[in-house]
Amino acid sequence: MPNQPALDLNQLKAQLLTPDELKLAASLLYQSYHDDPVFMEIFQSEKTDYEQRLRAAIREELNVFWQEEQPIIGIFIEQQLLGVACVTEPGSKLSGDRFWHWRLKMLLTAGFVSTKQLLEKEQRIHAAMPVQHYHMLAFIAISPKYQHLGLGHYLMHAVDSVVEKNPASLGIGVFVTLDKNKAFFNSDHYQQVTELNFSKVKGTLMFRARQSSPLTLVE
Repeated sequence: MPNQPALDLNQLKAQLLTPDELKLAASLLYQSYHDDPVFMEIFQSEKTDYEQRLRAAIREELNVFWQEEQPIIGIFIEQQLLGVACVTEPGSKLSGDRFWHWRLKMLLTAGFVSTKQLLEKEQRIHAAMPVQHYHMLAFIAISPKYQHLGLGHYLMHAVDSVVEKNPASLGIGVFVTLDKNKAFFNSDHYQQVTELNFSKVKGTLMFRARQSSPLTLVE
């Protein structure tokens, strides 16, 4: 890829994000999910305020992840955030039906239709999971400047380390809407569970059973 910055991969580290890093994470997630078919459908990309509502929803998601002490994992070189992944743990209030104050905030930022569709999506995914106790990969993003360098797999190894630390978890699921992302998770030994349709959008629910991970997060 032309003009791609050089990286010393030996300097990479994975660690949980701090509150001061949430804005950087929100920017990466916005860039990654701006053209995602599910989010374009839910937040009505044909409307002029699509980008504003998507940004607001991502900010709110990250705030709730932080408040509920759910893992927000970043990969860094020195202080530069190159990628981020958000994971829900087994039994989290962020899985399935959302708690009431999240609904209220989302209604104010994203609107009734978008909030209702997002809740329905998560409830259907939860119902289709092959196990009861699992982690869920809610978001993953790599900086556009540093894609195609293997950073996605490095980030997923960090996610695996979170799964392995929780004895209640039987594995991790992810809902995928783009073929290129499905190929990425296939290469990381995720298995297809089922196809799900949301209005005009079709996606694949995938699952990876719990297994040992060699990577440890920096505390």
